[in-house]
Amino acid sequence: MISALTHIARVARAGFVFAREGVFGVVDPSLVPPPGQLALKLTRLVERRGAKSGPRLSRALERMGPAYLKLGQFLATRPDVVGVVLARDLESLQDRLPPFPQGEAETVIATSLERPITKAFVHLGPAVAAASIAQVHRGEIERRGVRQSVAVKVLRPNVASRFRRDLADFFFVAHKAEAYSAEARRLRLVEVINTMSRSVAMEMDLRLEAAAMSEMAENTRGDPDFRVPAVDWDRTTHNVLTMEWIDGIPLTDHTRLEQSEIDLPELGRKVIQSFLRHALRDGFFHADMHPGNLFLDAQGRLVAVDFGIMGRLGLKERRFLAEILLGFITRNYRRVAEVHFEAGYVPSHHSVDNFAQALRAIGEPIHNRTAEEISMARLLTLLLEVTALFDMRTQPQLILLQKTMVVVEGVARGFDPRLDIWKVAEPVVREWIERNLGPIGRLQGAALGVGELLRLTTGVPEIAGRAVAVLGQLETITRGGITLSPETIAALGRSEGKKSRWRTVALWIIAATFIGILIAVARL
Repeated sequence: MISALTHIARVARAGFVFAREGVFGVVDPSLVPPPGQLALKLTRLVERRGAKSGPRLSRALERMGPAYLKLGQFLATRPDVVGVVLARDLESLQDRLPPFPQGEAETVIATSLERPITKAFVHLGPAVAAASIAQVHRGEIERRGVRQSVAVKVLRPNVASRFRRDLADFFFVAHKAEAYSAEARRLRLVEVINTMSRSVAMEMDLRLEAAAMSEMAENTRGDPDFRVPAVDWDRTTHNVLTMEWIDGIPLTDHTRLEQSEIDLPELGRKVIQSFLRHALRDGFFHADMHPGNLFLDAQGRLVAVDFGIMGRLGLKERRFLAEILLGFITRNYRRVAEVHFEAGYVPSHHSVDNFAQALRAIGEPIHNRTAEEISMARLLTLLLEVTALFDMRTQPQLILLQKTMVVVEGVARGFDPRLDIWKVAEPVVREWIERNLGPIGRLQGAALGVGELLRLTTGVPEIAGRAVAVLGQLETITRGGITLSPETIAALGRSEGKKSRWRTVALWIIAATFIGILIAVARL
């Protein structure tokens, strides 16, 4: 009870800040039950003067502190939850805070690395960027007599405890919403906060960000257009991440890019195709590819930084994505609809033909048009409307991918307003499909199936042996002349009705094992 009251008090404070900033003023009263309409009117009484102008929700979240700021950035990737308008508002959130003192940063670094700053770095400059979770310093190290510039990322002191407290409030609200709202359950709000919680936990362990950089570096080692900064593992811990300093041109600096005579349309193509290769080929992609996190090095390669938010796709999701993209590219809406049903994303009681018709309404308006003629916000709105109409449950990994694709296209469009994303995407999608869904892919799938069958088969004797042992023990109990105390007899009497169920469970273990083998063989 005390915990609930604490959550309510903190949420009430957040509600007051939102009311002051005019957040509730964008809510359509007709969509709210009568008691809620009265509450909306009351919130307008505390709205501060001038709150109606500018991005209201972004202002409120910035006032609430780091955890709310991170929540806003995360919800910007979930327009299915907050709506397209609010998602676009949240995109303007700037994760920029005043840096904490240099002395505190040096203390964190020295403690984490277990050595004095002068032993770890030749030089450590002041913070060059500060965000809600960490800040970055430029430093120098000496390796084999040669000085090298490095970027040193340092966690804010005591940031974890603040995030834990606010995340507990978010979970409280999500659980209550799902308890009383079918729409909240469809949107899986608890899972949304769970995903955010996992993402933040990974961001607050800089070793995990370093591992993400290392994994992507391995994945992209042979890519001519993309690379990742090298990690200095000797100077990386839970609270400190040291990496190669990037001297490239930031993609936010269009003036320098133009002065360097860079082929801007070609740069836009690199951005889109690099992202699609990561998502399709590797199943591991940078989920925050805005221009501030991308640089162009002297060799004309894209260099990404800030690997705090990453996305993963399993083979099932990658096949789904590839077939969806190819279906829209070739205008095969029937196949796009079938893929949704095959993946289990749309309930089987719906009509494939009706879903294909809805997808046609989305796909046809964007064909044979350049990017400057396509409203991605409108396209996203239609997709979300179709999702709700056909009871498609939220797939967080696909929503994150979809949102990142919109951001990536926006970056590319900034370099080539006439970019056609479908034409740029087609060669990457076709290459992946030919490799994974063509003859070679089928052979690889069959080989994986054989491996699974062998693994299942080798486990049969152990499972069957355990089942037989259980049956033997039960038979001994029922037939053996064991002397029992009155208490034991009473307990056995209460459990008499459960004996047959144990036998049934043991038999079903054996039966299910062999059924699994038959299914695996049939799929081959």
